[in-house]
Amino acid sequence: MTTYRVCCFLRRFRAASNEPSEAVRDVFQAYTDGSGVVGEEALRRLLRKVQGETEAGAEAAAKEVMAFAAEQRLLKKGGLTAEGFHRWLCSDANAALDPHRGVHQDMGSPLAHYFIYTGHNSYLTGNQLSSGCSERPIVKALLDGVRVIELDLWPNAARDEVEVLHGRTWTSPVELNKCLEAIKEYAFATSPYPVILTLEDHLTADLQGKVAKMLKETFGDMLYISESENMAEFPSPDDLKGKIIISTKPPKEYLQTKSGKEEAADDRAQEGVWGEEISDDKATARQMSEQYSGKYGAEEAEEEPQDGEAEKKARQGADNEYKRLIAIQLTRRKHDMDQDLKVDPEKVTRLSLGEKAYEKAIVSHGAHIIRFTQRNLLRIFPRSTRITSSNYNPLMGWRYGVQMVAANMQGHGRKLWLTQGMFRANGGCGYVKKPDILMNSDPDKLFDPRAELPVKTRLKVTVYMGDGWRFDFRKTHFDKCSPPDFYARVGVAGVAADTRMEQTRVMMDSWIPTWDHEFEFPLAVPELALLRVEVHESDNHQKDDFGGQTCLPVWELRPGIRSVRLCDHKGQPLRSVKLLMHFKFFPSPSK
Repeated sequence: MTTYRVCCFLRRFRAASNEPSEAVRDVFQAYTDGSGVVGEEALRRLLRKVQGETEAGAEAAAKEVMAFAAEQRLLKKGGLTAEGFHRWLCSDANAALDPHRGVHQDMGSPLAHYFIYTGHNSYLTGNQLSSGCSERPIVKALLDGVRVIELDLWPNAARDEVEVLHGRTWTSPVELNKCLEAIKEYAFATSPYPVILTLEDHLTADLQGKVAKMLKETFGDMLYISESENMAEFPSPDDLKGKIIISTKPPKEYLQTKSGKEEAADDRAQEGVWGEEISDDKATARQMSEQYSGKYGAEEAEEEPQDGEAEKKARQGADNEYKRLIAIQLTRRKHDMDQDLKVDPEKVTRLSLGEKAYEKAIVSHGAHIIRFTQRNLLRIFPRSTRITSSNYNPLMGWRYGVQMVAANMQGHGRKLWLTQGMFRANGGCGYVKKPDILMNSDPDKLFDPRAELPVKTRLKVTVYMGDGWRFDFRKTHFDKCSPPDFYARVGVAGVAADTRMEQTRVMMDSWIPTWDHEFEFPLAVPELALLRVEVHESDNHQKDDFGGQTCLPVWELRPGIRSVRLCDHKGQPLRSVKLLMHFKFFPSPSK
């Protein structure tokens, strides 16, 4: 019995039991022999029919399961017991994403063919206005698999050294050298694939020369230097393994930004504890279409100072080494979308757009963006008024083939959870191959994420049960008077047609909730779909408590009954909390 004290009284509840749910027991019973255990041959059949394994896969998996059960002393008369079966189902070896798969996509295509795990203001420890700057967030991002690190470079007060900070705000600076040393040490600790260092440069010619020297001395042979100033095609992630790539504007195009202090007051809307719910973006498209009908404007442009004669002369004599180190040049925006998205067949480049400008662009130039990103790199970044380091919906970019959807890694909530989910794909290496639909250049077959798309497949998801909260949380963490009342939210985020969220019933007073709830999701573009899972504790008197979440790429889900580990609000795995779920894909019936 579990006891809770309420004033002078004791409330008693049945002790938590981690027995399998009725649905899971039924699966096991269907393959047992007369002695109530599952033999090796029956286990192979179960793995083929329930878990979707091939003949060879079932053979290997059966040996793995039997070895696991033998180690746990859960074999009986040479067969697998119900407890052994259930423990294996809940183990990490049976995770929804294959833990042994690693990097499996083709990594030999140009960089433009991949979504790239991208950070924004990577040096900030908190909000965009007054937090500290440090190398520690950079280290964490690299260890999490982030492949694009952004540094804002500014002169110090004496204008003789370089600092990293969010310019024209109250953020405290960090030395550039500390950031570079941290990148050197941790760049390839998690992934061998290239790190792209985007520099927002606000420096004089002399200081650019200093930066060039620091980059060469710190990175040495790790630094990728292009053989030509204009590349006809980007190299591949395979070609660039172990390399650090510099991307910024050519020296003469350094720009000044608006004052963050002035912009901070523009938008302080609260999005809730975990951020807004993920929408299908149809309303956003309608709103933007009504609001903007003219040319792509310069609302988010940075102000470029006019160089005086002395500055021009200084730049003419500047150290050309800085320019030589820029392997991926950032194109200066012309603020005419037709011109900005013009594809040059002779060279590739990178374009950078703010969130607000990009929202307008997808309304009028969606097809142009898809064509542009088939060869060139496009980076979109959060609007400056997100002072709390919140994020926008990254699918807004991925639906159109945008490779660098920059996220505030120091922010938390549903939008960042989607980014973390996308980059759990392909072994967590930070590069995910774009689906073929986004690479088709045939004008008659160009992908339109806003079109009415036919259903390609159906995903049936069953949430059986959950466990682990009793180990990771205090007894009174969720409710001081009783065990928690958990419910699960399950859904898909993807193109507008696929975006949907459902909910189980609330399981009252149970640390090990059993829902046995089935959902079905029709998917038009499973290649861009992310499975969202959240658990909350129902509270009638105040906001529901958070119990864990995860986000998984649908195209990498293993069919069958699988273990799904939940994460905290920052995206870090909880030590013990898991759900047991069943995934099954059905082809869409032909019309």
